[in-house]
Amino acid sequence: MHFFQQSFLYDHSWAHVVSGLNFKYPNSRCTHVLSIDVLDRTVDPKTGIIRTERILGCKQKAPGFVVKLFGGSEDAFVREITFVDPARQEATVTSVNLSLSQFATCFERIRYSPAPDNRTAFTQTAEIQARMTLWRSAADGLEKWLVERFEQNAQLGKLGFTDVLRALSEERQTAP
Repeated sequence: MHFFQQSFLYDHSWAHVVSGLNFKYPNSRCTHVLSIDVLDRTVDPKTGIIRTERILGCKQKAPGFVVKLFGGSEDAFVREITFVDPARQEATVTSVNLSLSQFATCFERIRYSPAPDNRTAFTQTAEIQARMTLWRSAADGLEKWLVERFEQNAQLGKLGFTDVLRALSEERQTAP
């Protein structure tokens, strides 16, 4: 199993960042995310916690030989569940790949929380595990490659969401 982790601050309030989550995709930097389908959205009447479950449709950039060897296609799907707790000002997003999960899984967890100076703390972790027990060296190589791809996409995600948040701020400033 291999891990990825990053933390940073968004220069926007927690409320602004959390409201921007609904507009995170599509964006010009994360062109691999092609579709977003909301499966379920509920609000707990006692706690006010909002739960949203979505499926993200992506184009994976796996090497052709991997797709041919393991089957499948360039189309990939990810299940994402978001919990927003307005009372405690916490938001968590978890996601896991649905496509090719019999060969490798990527479990991601993101947390958004208020930070000083009206900013928002972002923490992201991912656990990536290949399921090729017979060929541990091949599994280790696949996990390293998947972590590299995940890190590249995470950096694009940061830039893309920053663009989205900036555009939302500008839109709010020009609104009557």
